[in-house]
Amino acid sequence: METQQQPADAITREVVDLMASLVALFHREYEEAAAARSLTGAQAKVLALLRRGPMPMRHIAQTLACEPSNITGIVDRLEGRGFVTREADPQDRRVKLVAATDTGVTATEELRESLNFAREPLAALDESERAQLRDLLRRMLHGAESTAL
Repeated sequence: METQQQPADAITREVVDLMASLVALFHREYEEAAAARSLTGAQAKVLALLRRGPMPMRHIAQTLACEPSNITGIVDRLEGRGFVTREADPQDRRVKLVAATDTGVTATEELRESLNFAREPLAALDESERAQLRDLLRRMLHGAESTAL
C-alpha cells in the first residue's frame, strides 16, 4: 500500500533550504580543513568515523555509502601515513578491523578543532537555544533512523 506524500508547507520548504545551505557550508569548510592537513575529504571522514573505535572496513563503507574497494584505497593511504592500522577481528579472523593510531586521533582532533563552521553560527545562539537545537536535531535524526529501518 502506497502512502500519499503530502506537499511540504512553506516553513518546511524553507527549513529544508536552510539545512541544505548549512550542509554545503559545512562540507566546504570540512574539505578545506582536510586539505590543509594533506587529507582528502574521504580520508578525513574515515578518520572521524574511527573516533567511535575500531570497525570493519565493510561497516565503514556502509556508513559512508561507498564501495568497499574505495575504502580499501582510502585505508591503504591512511595506513601508509601512519594514521590507521588494520588488525584481524578477534571474533572473526577473516574480518579486518581498522583502528586509528594515536597520530590519526590527533589529526582528527586537530581537524575538528579547526572547524569554525559550527562555532561561528552557533555563537549567535545562547546556551539554552543551542541545547534546544541539539535536542531537535537528535529528535529529527532518531525519526529518520526509525523510518529507515
